[in-house]
Amino acid sequence: MLTLLAAPAEPATSAGDAQLVVAALLGIAAVVVLIAWGKVHPFLALILGAAVLGVVAAMAPDTMIESFSAGVGSTVGGVGLLIALGAMIGGLLAESGGADGIVNRVVGRVSGTALPWAMAGVAALIGLPLFFEVGVVLLVPIVLLVSLRTDVPLMKIGIPALAGLSVLHGLVPPHPGPLVAISSLNADLGLTLGLGLIIAIPTVIVAGPVFGNFIARYVPATAPAALLPTRQPTTTGGGRRGPGSPAAGRESDGRDAGRGPAGDDDLLTDDDLVNPGSGRPGAPVDDSGTETARRTPRFWPAVLTVLLPVVLMLLRAVGELTLADGTLARQTLDIAGAPIVALLAGVIVAMFTLGYQAGFSRSQVSSVLGGSLPPIAGILLIVAAGGGFKQVLVDAGVGDLVADAAKDANLSPLLLGWLVAVGIRVATGSATVATITAAGIVAPLAATLDRPGVALLALAVGCGSLFFSHVNDAGFWLVKEYFGLTVGQTIKSWSVLETIISVVGFAGVLLLDLLL
Repeated sequence: MLTLLAAPAEPATSAGDAQLVVAALLGIAAVVVLIAWGKVHPFLALILGAAVLGVVAAMAPDTMIESFSAGVGSTVGGVGLLIALGAMIGGLLAESGGADGIVNRVVGRVSGTALPWAMAGVAALIGLPLFFEVGVVLLVPIVLLVSLRTDVPLMKIGIPALAGLSVLHGLVPPHPGPLVAISSLNADLGLTLGLGLIIAIPTVIVAGPVFGNFIARYVPATAPAALLPTRQPTTTGGGRRGPGSPAAGRESDGRDAGRGPAGDDDLLTDDDLVNPGSGRPGAPVDDSGTETARRTPRFWPAVLTVLLPVVLMLLRAVGELTLADGTLARQTLDIAGAPIVALLAGVIVAMFTLGYQAGFSRSQVSSVLGGSLPPIAGILLIVAAGGGFKQVLVDAGVGDLVADAAKDANLSPLLLGWLVAVGIRVATGSATVATITAAGIVAPLAATLDRPGVALLALAVGCGSLFFSHVNDAGFWLVKEYFGLTVGQTIKSWSVLETIISVVGFAGVLLLDLLL
């Protein structure tokens, strides 16, 4: 995923190969059993699973703790900040009514059967410059709202969105994995980009709308109430919600009592936003007291605000490909297009286009931003613990073990690159580490291939790096929490989705190898 956790120069344990294999299997099994059978919170299960892995692998206690802490810190420092900034944009988008406007336009222009295809296309477009985690944070509010408004199963439109993001992340530069593979193998970037897009299109179709339509029958997912980015109408008159409310028909909670007069549904108060009650974006707010008139943002300002981080990161990617190092333009784009800077710029712009433009005061904008953070606290901890678990795997030498076992295999370069990436991906949970390691192993074989062959080798490695995301991947927990799934449901949907992408993408590589 986004954060690259590099393996140490030497493994943190002297355990033999068999012992490392047993340690990895027991560590992963401990996580699964604790969550699925013991009903232990995933955050604690990941910590305990890492401890089991470290103990069985004979890691020193202080080394194991340092390894896990380093993984947590690296993940929070990279993924965590992006999630928080993206959630702030989502909070303003929801509370201002901008998300409602986007959903109304999408639902009004696209029919129900075309929605999964539209989501896959939008995700693939946005996923071109975005890291996977950033794309998830920006797209999930729209996915949840579209599902809510159209009564289309969440998985039916969520899977295509995830497929579009994941395929672009693993196969198409300027994402770090493909770029590293291209560099290690001395592949032609333009040729790899073109072939990657050719492979990406059918892969997104099969793994997205086609698989989403199938798995929606078996994974009846419901969006987490705490993450629904919907500005729900307040009570009217007799304390009931309007008929168009998503919460219509449900009993009012304690905050509904004593609301202001009817017709005040789009009014916020400074006091309520400074003390936002539930502390989550989309929660009904108390309108009684001093009111400030609300104005729903226009469609295009809302869309452009969401796309601003995408554009900045895309410009940085273009600069990396076209501008020389050290030039002022290149340095400017490198800074402005850094994910943290781009999302921070998006938050600042959203404060004006979605906050002040909607009639919010400064304290109200501040409170909406603050209220968007509590709902993601659990997600951040789980994703961070997943990063710590992954780092213990890497530091124990599990990734090196898989790589060494494949070095002497008498296989086709394309198949070898794919299999090595698959093994390291499953063992460590890191697509980027899998890509770097696999590309390094097969790099000597690239000299025997022609230009298209080297480009396809880079893509084969990228396909393998996406195989079967599971509990040791921070992205697994990100998807699980954002879509409100159980571990079993996440494996059935997300893990199978990643496997389909890997297999279908590699089949495309083999087909192009026959044609070129």
